[in-house]
Amino acid sequence: MSTLALKGPYWVTVRQYRRTLWLVAGGVLLSLVSMVWLRYWDDQTVDTDRDTGHAVLQVAMDWASTAMLLLPLFVGAFVAGPMVARELESGTYKLALTQSVSPARWLGSKLLTAGAVIVPATIALIGVYRLGWGSVAGTWSFLWYEPGTYVATGPVLVAQVLLALGLGALIGQLIRRTVTAMALTGLVTGLVVLVVGQLRWSLMPVQTMTGPLTEGNVAAALPASSWQGDSGLITASGDRLPSQACWDRTEQWSVCPADLNVVGQYWDHHPSSHYWPIQLIETGIVLALAALALYAAFRVLRARHA
Repeated sequence: MSTLALKGPYWVTVRQYRRTLWLVAGGVLLSLVSMVWLRYWDDQTVDTDRDTGHAVLQVAMDWASTAMLLLPLFVGAFVAGPMVARELESGTYKLALTQSVSPARWLGSKLLTAGAVIVPATIALIGVYRLGWGSVAGTWSFLWYEPGTYVATGPVLVAQVLLALGLGALIGQLIRRTVTAMALTGLVTGLVVLVVGQLRWSLMPVQTMTGPLTEGNVAAALPASSWQGDSGLITASGDRLPSQACWDRTEQWSVCPADLNVVGQYWDHHPSSHYWPIQLIETGIVLALAALALYAAFRVLRARHA
């Protein structure tokens, strides 16, 4: 990364973490080259009896899904530890403050530099993942609603790394101990992302499909690409009963007592067309949390260094 056009604390930050920045760029490039090669290998062996290339691509994509899920945790840990807490712990930040640099500018230069690298790198990694996903989409563990695939293919991952950036800046100042700040930031970032992920399928109203009572309560009519939520029995009055309500009384799935007045069954689901609306809503929520964390970080900085 060239530092010729950078001045003041931005130049210092880039020089200070230039090896890390080059490592990020190298990692993205290596990921791209590896994925292109795996796709090429897959295309070359697709018509053979032993499709080894496709099997290797699936394994690589499974690892990539896990890595993309953990990416915000690593970003938050790096920002909280080496970029913020370590300088506060060692006192090296005082040197910057003696050079007519305000505390807000000191912190802002670090966050802007980190964001200017992390956001494009994350977008590039999403593109790399989508390149490989094109060959495995729709297969087991790579459906659009699977956690790894869902996060790694849309803008919600960019929002998550920005949230990690804000949480790292905040926790790094509050803890002021490098290792502790890294661990706590990773934990808090993971918990916030997990909680928002648990609420993901409540961000849009589900679609409900009804049908006749069948053996085993199987939603055969649902598209294979749909995310399946709640299911059960439905009565003539529209009330919902658990799936096993008839089985508990008759020990048969398709035979129900007359007093239950069951007329069919229902399935709540999200079709694949809900992918982008849910992505954008969740991205907005996470970005709002990121903005709140950044605001709190600068408030803490102002309180300690008025």
